[in-house]
Amino acid sequence: MLATVIHGERDVRLEEVPDPVLSTGGDAIVRVVAACVCGSDLWPYRGVTPTSSPRRIGHEFVGVVEEVGPEVRTIAVGDFVIAPFYDCDMTCANCKNGVSTSCLHGGWWGADDRLGGFADGGQGQKVRVPHADGSLVATPEYPSADLIPSLLTLSDVMGTGHHAAVSAGVTEGSTVVVVGDGAVGLCAVLASARLGASRIVAMSRHESRQALAREFGATDIVAERGDAGIAAVKELFDGIGPDCVLEAVGTKESMDQAIRSARPGGMVGYVGVPNGGAELPIRTLFGSNVGVNGGVAPVRNYVEELLQDVWSGAIQPGKVFDLELPLEDIAEAYAAMDERRAIKTLVRP
Repeated sequence: MLATVIHGERDVRLEEVPDPVLSTGGDAIVRVVAACVCGSDLWPYRGVTPTSSPRRIGHEFVGVVEEVGPEVRTIAVGDFVIAPFYDCDMTCANCKNGVSTSCLHGGWWGADDRLGGFADGGQGQKVRVPHADGSLVATPEYPSADLIPSLLTLSDVMGTGHHAAVSAGVTEGSTVVVVGDGAVGLCAVLASARLGASRIVAMSRHESRQALAREFGATDIVAERGDAGIAAVKELFDGIGPDCVLEAVGTKESMDQAIRSARPGGMVGYVGVPNGGAELPIRTLFGSNVGVNGGVAPVRNYVEELLQDVWSGAIQPGKVFDLELPLEDIAEAYAAMDERRAIKTLVRP
């Protein structure tokens, strides 16, 4: 089969690789119907995270189950399924505590699993899923074509935006600022609106992303950054700042922007993959009583809840995909996002 392999900085290739095979009893083979490029994939693509040797890449996919192992009970051949951006069993203590990203038996796509098999990367034609009953969520029936992009966001960005909002305590009537206008930041806007926020500020300098943020529920746009951005945010909220700030970038600058924008006693929910030396300023937090909560998003724990609203059409997070390409154009899929010509690229094998 064909799958994406990253060789180094700005070097991703579609290559022939071995077909996945069932090997551990509780696994499944999924034929990928749609996958995508994630903002975190750009760190190795840009060389920020070194690639020591060629490896599979891609961690967001939806598809159809083609085979299941003899121990699989809840997933069947023919099911259309959503996979989170990691493998988990949903039975261990951490999964049951709502933190399935810390599954005691799970792992990551594009790597050997803990059971002695290999979990393929998501940007390919097929994936072996080690814990089929845990990782995969089947949709009520085969979805219409227009639903597939939104279902794909449940594998990562919609669940991650939701985690930012939940971590910051967004609830009915909350005032919210979102730092970051990528797919996760835009989904954080949508998640905040879904949870009942009364005012949502999207920090964005790009007209197309501003427009989508407003469509998702943003009431205000702030284009400034740094001290000017913080001043502009505070001016919107009586000089003190919002209840909740959602950080969806992961840099030192974005964390500083988020923490200093929150009102005294407010909360920052952070989900941006840390990079660029981001650290918590304890004295600033201590002096302002601003709290920080978040981390790698346990999106599998949110899939069933969010699936209901996606399936009904109440939310359409798939609008973050503004470019669609065939898998054979995977190099262009990366380049478009790297050069900010696309918010998020959907690829179809």
